[in-house]
Amino acid sequence: MDSIDRKILDSLQKDASIKNVDLADRVGLAPSSCLRRVRNLWKAGIITGSVVLTDGEKMGRNVKAIVSVRLFDHGNDARKEWLNALIQERAVSQAYSVSGETDAVIFLTLANMSEFQELSQRLFSGDPNVFQFVTHFVMEEHKFDLAN
Repeated sequence: MDSIDRKILDSLQKDASIKNVDLADRVGLAPSSCLRRVRNLWKAGIITGSVVLTDGEKMGRNVKAIVSVRLFDHGNDARKEWLNALIQERAVSQAYSVSGETDAVIFLTLANMSEFQELSQRLFSGDPNVFQFVTHFVMEEHKFDLAN
């Protein structure tokens, strides 16, 4: 990957819907060369997908929470079973196994507090493998950027 590829990726991460001719102009390439590079980035697995981001408030999902979870059983089977149930949930936007005092960090995007209560009863306080969970509700968002 060279500096041109990096410019292509930076541009696509800001707006994946950009037309190839505009992308080529932005990075200083001929459209055919730009398209070839983009295809090569896909083939190499550097570009892994393309998404549409939505406005949570306009979608009726304006409550954001970050939940840190400690588990009783850290064995692969128990942890995988719990994570598999977790990732099936619409409200779970991100889930990470982490090091340190916490075993997992979960990002939730919720419609309201009732949804949080139901979900937390089922996935956290109602799960026998969950030792402890702590929830932080997002009050203000200062930066949201998915680009690497």
